[in-house]
Amino acid sequence: MTTTQRKVAALQHLKNGGNSLAVGHSSKPESIYNNPSLYPQMYPWLFPYGYGGIDQDAHSSLISRESHLEWLAMYYDKRFQVDSGFLIVALNHTLIKQSSTGSFIAMKRGNFGRAADAIDKIDAGVLLTISERLKNGGRFFPQTPEEKKCAVLMDQVDVVGGGHVDGSLARKKYQRGEIWSLINFMNAPAWFITISPADAKHPLCVHWASRDIEFKREIKSYTERQQLITRNPVACARFFHHLVQLFIKHICGWKDDGPEKGLFGKPSGYYSTVEE
Repeated sequence: MTTTQRKVAALQHLKNGGNSLAVGHSSKPESIYNNPSLYPQMYPWLFPYGYGGIDQDAHSSLISRESHLEWLAMYYDKRFQVDSGFLIVALNHTLIKQSSTGSFIAMKRGNFGRAADAIDKIDAGVLLTISERLKNGGRFFPQTPEEKKCAVLMDQVDVVGGGHVDGSLARKKYQRGEIWSLINFMNAPAWFITISPADAKHPLCVHWASRDIEFKREIKSYTERQQLITRNPVACARFFHHLVQLFIKHICGWKDDGPEKGLFGKPSGYYSTVEE
C-alpha cells in the first residue's frame, strides 16, 4: 500500500469505530545506556512481548551490543530489516556511544603547550556564539580579538574524534594514514578499481530482500524489484559485502591462506574502503 492508501484505510478504520493504540511518553527522557527496555518501548511491533532488548544484564560478557544488533538484523522473518526507523536509530545510538566514550582532541606536539593555554583562557561566550553560527549553516570570519584567538586555536587543533568512531573524520584520516603506510611499504598501487554492484538487477540480492525461503530462478518485474530493494537496506549491504569478498578472492587472487595468481597477476597487497 502507498502512503495515501494507508492514510485513507486508517481514516476509514477510525470512522467505522475501529480500535486504536495510543502511545504516550514519559516526562523524563529515556537513557540509551544500559536500558534493555528502550527498544521494546520504542518499537512494540518489533518486540510484541516486551522481551529481547539490548544491553540486558544476562547478556553481559556473553554477547556484545554490535553482535546483538547483527542478530536482530538477521532475524528469520526480516521484521527488523524492513522497519523504516529501527536500523537508523540503532546506528545513531551506536555512533553516539562511540563518540561519547572515544572522542579526543589531537594536535601537533609543538602546539600542545600553546593550545592548552589557549583552551584555558578562551571565552566560553565567544565560543558559544561561533558554535551557534556554524550550527545554523553560516561561515565564521573572525573579527574581534577574542574570535581571532578562537580561530588560531581551531587551526592548531588537528582533529576531533576517535579512529574507532565509524564514519568520523578522524577515522577517514586514519585510513589515509594506513594507505600512505601501505604505499611506503609496498610502493604505489598498480590498479585502482571501483565496484558498483547493481543490486536491483541481481537475483541473489532480490532474494535476500524478499521474504522467500527458497531461492527460485524467476525474474521479478522492475517495480517489484525496486520495492524490495528500497525497503531492505540490510539485504543490499549483505549483497555488496558478499560481492566485494568474491571479487577480492577470485578476481584479485587474495585468499585466506595467502595470495594466489588472480586475473591481474599475484597480488602483494590491497586496501579497500567504502565511498561515502
